[in-house]
Amino acid sequence: MVSIQQMQYLVVLSEEKQFQRASERCFVTQPTLSMQVKKAEEMLGFPIFDRSSSPLELTPFGEEVIEICREILDQINQLEILQKQMKGEFSERIRIGIIPTISSYLIPKMFPRWQLKFNKIQIQIKELKSEELLESLENKSIDLAIMAGPVSDQKWRSIPLFTEEIKAYIPSFEGEKLTTDFLDSLHPWLLNKGNCLRTQMMQFCQIVENENPDQWNYEGGSVDMLIKMVDINGGYTLVPNFYIDKNQNRNGFYSIFSSVGDQNPARSVIGLFSGRSYKKNIIEELIREIQHTFPDSDKRAKHQIINWK
Repeated sequence: MVSIQQMQYLVVLSEEKQFQRASERCFVTQPTLSMQVKKAEEMLGFPIFDRSSSPLELTPFGEEVIEICREILDQINQLEILQKQMKGEFSERIRIGIIPTISSYLIPKMFPRWQLKFNKIQIQIKELKSEELLESLENKSIDLAIMAGPVSDQKWRSIPLFTEEIKAYIPSFEGEKLTTDFLDSLHPWLLNKGNCLRTQMMQFCQIVENENPDQWNYEGGSVDMLIKMVDINGGYTLVPNFYIDKNQNRNGFYSIFSSVGDQNPARSVIGLFSGRSYKKNIIEELIREIQHTFPDSDKRAKHQIINWK
C-alpha cells in the first residue's frame, strides 16, 4: 500500500503542480520525489498526474486519490494531537485564516480573549486573501476562515459573525450627506487586486478599472497607507467601520449613501469551516466569542451588502 510519506508527496505535488517546487517544500531532491510519485502510481495501477499538461493537472483518478490522502493524513494528525493531549501539552490546535482588512482590528481584540478562555488550545492565525482562504480550506491547511461573505459553496458551513458598515474617509467633505455622486470627481485610493474591499469599493462607487491608466497612482495592501494617501493627496478611500476604532482621534469618516435607494454599503463578515470537522464544537465556541464582542451595525440603517467578488 502507498506509504504515509508518499501520500504527503502526492498532496504537496497536487498543490504546487510542479516537481521542483514540490521537492523543495518536501525537503527532498526532485528525482527522489519523482521516483516516489511514480512508485505510488504503479502500486495503485493508474496515473495520478497528467504530465502532458504544464502545470501538472490531476487525472480524474488522481482527484479522488488526493482527497483520500488528505483524509488519511488528517486522521494521522489527530493521532499526533491526541498524543500531545495525553502529555498535557495542549488539547487541540485550531488554524485560523483571516483577510487582512478584518484581522487588523479583530485579532488584537480577540486574541487575548481566546487565550484566556481557550488556554489549552493552540491557536495559529495567518492572513490570507479571500481566494487563498478558500484554497486553504480545500487543502485542509486551515480549520476556520474569517472573511467577507457570502460564500454559497454547500461543502462549507457558513456562520454570520456580524454586519459591518463601510464608511468613506474623506476629510475634505463639508456637506450634510455624502453620496456616491459627490465622489465621482474625486480620486479613489484602492487596495491592490485580490483584496475583497477593493472589489466592494469599486462596485458600490461604480469605479471603472484603469479608467485613467496614465494617471500617477498607488495601490497597496494597507488601509492605514491609503488613509495617509488621502491626507497627503486628497481624494477618498473606503474603510470598514470597526477599523475606524483604531483612528478615534481622526476626523473625516462619513457614512456614504448610494445615489439611488439611499442605502449604506456594508459587508457581511462570516466564519467558514467544514461541517464535518471533528473540531467544529471548538470552532463554534470561538465564533460565539466573536459574535459577542462585535455587535452588528445599526439595524435601523438600510444596508446594501456588497459582494466580495
